Amino acid sequence: MIEGRAMGAMGANCYIFACPESKKAVIIDPGAEGKRIHRWVVEKGLTVDYILLTHGHVDHIGAVDELRVLLGNVLVGIHAGDAGMLTDGMKNLSSLMGRGLVLQSADLLLQDGQEIAVGNEKLKVIATPGHSPGCVCFLSNEGLFSGDTLFAGSIGRTDFPGGSLDQLLKGVKDKLMILPDDTRVFPGHGEETSIGEEKRDNPYLA
Repeated sequence: MIEGRAMGAMGANCYIFACPESKKAVIIDPGAEGKRIHRWVVEKGLTVDYILLTHGHVDHIGAVDELRVLLGNVLVGIHAGDAGMLTDGMKNLSSLMGRGLVLQSADLLLQDGQEIAVGNEKLKVIATPGHSPGCVCFLSNEGLFSGDTLFAGSIGRTDFPGGSLDQLLKGVKDKLMILPDDTRVFPGHGEETSIGEEKRDNPYLA
C-alpha cells in the first residue's frame, strides 16, 4: 500500500508504504506537519517501524524529531553521505530560511542495495547521488520512491552544496532507466509518473 501527501510550505511529498497483511509501515520523507502525518498513520491502523529519508534537505526531514516523539520506538534511516545534514542547519539548508533545524542523528546508515523489511514487503535502497551526496531512491514491488532525483518531466537540482549533475544523470540512466517501463514513480515533489513516461518525455534524459 502506498499513499502520498504534499506537506508544508514547500509541498514536499511524504509517503506511507505499508504491508496490508501485517499493518507494518514506513514513513518516507516527513518534511513538515508531524501531527498531521501521525494522525494519518493512526487512522490507517498502522505500526511505523522506520522513517526513511531520500536525502537530508529540510523540506524532507523537518518533521522527523516530532514524529520520533509521537511514534515512540521508531528508527530513522538515511544514507551516510547525507547523515551529517540532520545535525547541521547549514548543510540541510534550513539556516538559509532562518530556521537552523538541528535533529537527532540517524539510527541507520543506509547502503546501496540494502533491503529493508516492511512486514511481508521490502524496500530496496538505490543510491543516486547528485542532488545531494547521499541521495537515494527506494524501490518496492509497487513502485519507486525517487525523492528529488527524478520528477515528472525533470530531475533534481544540482546547484546545492555537494550536488553533481554528472552523478545525478549517471545514476538515473544506469540505475533507474533500467527498471521496467510500467514502474510507477513517486517523486519528492509533484505528480506521480512512470519510468516509461520519463524515458519517452523527460528532456534531461534524451
